[in-house]
Amino acid sequence: MFEVPQWAFEFHGHECPFMPIGYRMGTLALEKLGVSRSKNHEMHVFSEMGIAHPQGCMQDGIMASTSATFGKGLIEKLYYGKVAATFWYPGKGAVRIALRNEFSDSLSPHEFFKYRKKGIEPSDIPNDVRQDIINMVLRATNEELFNVKMLPDFEYEPPKGSFNKAKCEVCGEYVFERYLRVKDGKKVCISCSGHEKDEFTRPKVK
Repeated sequence: MFEVPQWAFEFHGHECPFMPIGYRMGTLALEKLGVSRSKNHEMHVFSEMGIAHPQGCMQDGIMASTSATFGKGLIEKLYYGKVAATFWYPGKGAVRIALRNEFSDSLSPHEFFKYRKKGIEPSDIPNDVRQDIINMVLRATNEELFNVKMLPDFEYEPPKGSFNKAKCEVCGEYVFERYLRVKDGKKVCISCSGHEKDEFTRPKVK
């Protein structure tokens, strides 16, 4: 049976099936690309999750297993609403891993989701119910869990890092230069400019 370290559950905050699914997804991506966890800024992950989906817990599992973290700017959400992610590593290529429909269907009738649909949070669900569905994830083979597709034509160019910043001429707070906008002849932050977030906040992938 696959083992997820206890610290990953502690990092996530509760025990549920989707954090381990994400942990296994990330572990499999490392294996397929022949790489190790990202100590610095190597692997980039493009999660197909959106917002307000309980399955989004998978993303904490991905970060825990790959060290491609939000804080390092190595994981992005594409807002497709799917339990899937593409993993890219410079010089190694990319792989897309998605939860199989059949495995998702096998989880759906479980008592765990009866509690969740009533609005009961995972940490308040009986322990034996949580552990049973987690064990379903840990006992499954990679083949039972995932569809895996290598992406030889995947292209991604990470934005260049910059330490350059300036003060917004309206609120006075520091802003990294790529996020400065011009309004009424002043260099201002996005909040003070009234502009929406733009291409600098979205991943450029093909």
